Amino acid sequence: MKLRCPLLLFLLSLSWLNLSAYSADTELLPIRGLHCGVPGPNDVAMCAKFIREALPKEGVNTLVLEINYKYQFKRHPELAQEGALSQADVEELVAACKDAGVQLIPQFNCLGHQSWSRHTFPLLTKYPEFDESPGKYPDNEGIYCRSYCPLHPNVHQVVFALIDELAEVFQAGAFHVGMDEVFILGDEDCPRCQTKSKAELFAGEVTALHDHLARSQRTMWMWSDRFINGEITGIGEWEASQNGTEAAILQVPKDIVMCDWHYEKAHATAPYFALHGFPVVSCPWRKADVALGQLEIIQKVRQYANEPVKQRMLGVLQTTWCGMSSFVRAYNGEEGVRSESARESADCFKKLFAAIREMKN
Repeated sequence: MKLRCPLLLFLLSLSWLNLSAYSADTELLPIRGLHCGVPGPNDVAMCAKFIREALPKEGVNTLVLEINYKYQFKRHPELAQEGALSQADVEELVAACKDAGVQLIPQFNCLGHQSWSRHTFPLLTKYPEFDESPGKYPDNEGIYCRSYCPLHPNVHQVVFALIDELAEVFQAGAFHVGMDEVFILGDEDCPRCQTKSKAELFAGEVTALHDHLARSQRTMWMWSDRFINGEITGIGEWEASQNGTEAAILQVPKDIVMCDWHYEKAHATAPYFALHGFPVVSCPWRKADVALGQLEIIQKVRQYANEPVKQRMLGVLQTTWCGMSSFVRAYNGEEGVRSESARESADCFKKLFAAIREMKN
């Protein structure tokens, strides 16, 4: 098998990895995951059927459901969006995952992604004082997504309550806090953040979320892009950071599961996180060649690296960037699926998981 990434060849050549100590290991990956947006209430039964029937067949053992404000919160009912799931809906999905032997991990986007296009999400609509840049960017013109201020004295009281409620209703032993693509941080007009370094602010919020989840013995998962130097690696400002947050990698707890997403090329950054002491999963989206390249990197590191590094290379998390309803319909080959992301990610998912199953043979 030919390696596609020169950086991995460099990493594997480091003498202190002691590569000769380990022989080939063809065991299935510890994490074989799928990430989807929350389904609509009318599609819960369809998605539960998919969980019970399709996921075990494919070999999936982890499902990350991105909930955000699509749940009928009881502690903060004012923050539920239209079409939110009820507790009964969630319990149906939880039961399906238990039947299928699938770990169910809820996701709530923290810090960034508090808006999309012209629409600002409920946290900053109902609590505008939490906005990192209040009064700026009318109609969200000129920005990607809004962020909440990590140093506002009351923001965690609300955010932690949402996290706790979701973790409890999903009966979750792990929780995904998002944290990708954070561009608004340390705003020059924020009286609390303006003098702080972006790495310090990012590390502080990551640690605060981690420590809160740790108090209930829950493992934190997060997107890892803000820990990669986008300029040095050439990866750029989307899948990596160019605003100084990358130094935070040295300031946060090491038991956070890093979700290392790359969609256009199979960048060899998963070993980077493993070498820094973090458990990591590689996250493709819609290009099967990229997904298979990421899988190849995981295989090579798990085959040759020292045991601690090998054990941190947990596996894969296929992303979809569509609702679970659309993904299931695309997976089932139904006609009329309008989401291109659903069609492409379903195809990528099938090819990736076929390759993972072949690892066992």
